[in-house]
Amino acid sequence: MYWLIFGVFFILSMIVQSVMGKRMSTYSKEFLPSGLTGREIAEKMLHENGIYDVQVTCIKGHLTDHYNPVNKTLNLSEGVYNGSSVASAAVAAHECGHAIQHAESYAWLGLRSAMVPAVNIGGTLSTWVILGGLLLMSFLQNSQIGLYVAAVGVGLFALTTIFSFVTLPVEFNASKRALAWLERSGEVNEIGHQHAKDALSWAARTYVVAALASLASLLYYVSLINRD
Repeated sequence: MYWLIFGVFFILSMIVQSVMGKRMSTYSKEFLPSGLTGREIAEKMLHENGIYDVQVTCIKGHLTDHYNPVNKTLNLSEGVYNGSSVASAAVAAHECGHAIQHAESYAWLGLRSAMVPAVNIGGTLSTWVILGGLLLMSFLQNSQIGLYVAAVGVGLFALTTIFSFVTLPVEFNASKRALAWLERSGEVNEIGHQHAKDALSWAARTYVVAALASLASLLYYVSLINRD
C-alpha cells in the first residue's frame, strides 16, 4: 500500500513539475515591455511597499528562488535575477510577496517559520522511529513499548504534514500579492498578467501535491499502528 501511495503521488508530482517547467520555459521567452530584470522588479516592488532592508541576491541553480526571513535576503536564481521576462517577473514578485508578509507579520508565515526547527527534527527521525516501533511490536509479543515508539514517530511525521498544509496559504498569498502588484504597476500587459498567473498557479500546485502526499503517508502510518 505504501508503495502504491508513493507511486501515485510520485507520478502526479512529476506531471505537475513537468507542466510547470514547460510553462516557465515558455514564459521566459516573453519579454517585459519595460525590459526590467528580475532583480529590478524585486527592488521596485520592495521599495513601493516601503521595504528597504531586504537585500536582493543572485544564487546558483534553476528555480531555487526563496526569501530568507532570518537574514532578510531575497535570493533569486541566475535566470530570474538577470532575466527580463514574464516568468522572471512572476517569480521575483512572488518572492517579494514573502518579504512583504514578513514585514507585515503575516500570521501563517510566522507559524511556518516557528515550526521549522521541529519539522527538521521530525522529518529526519520520524521514519526511523516508526520503523523501530513497528519492529518492536512484531518481535515483542503483547508489548506496548513498540506501539508507543511508533506513535511518537507518527507524531513527528504529523508535524511535517501540518507544516506542508501551513505552507499552502503562505504560498497562495504570496502569489496573490505578486499578481496584484504586477497588474497595478503595469509591468506586464493583460496577456502577460494571465501568463504570470498561470506560471504561479502551476508552481502552487507542486505544494498542493506535496501536502496531499504527506497526508496520505500519515494516514497510512496511522493505519499500520492501529492494525497492529
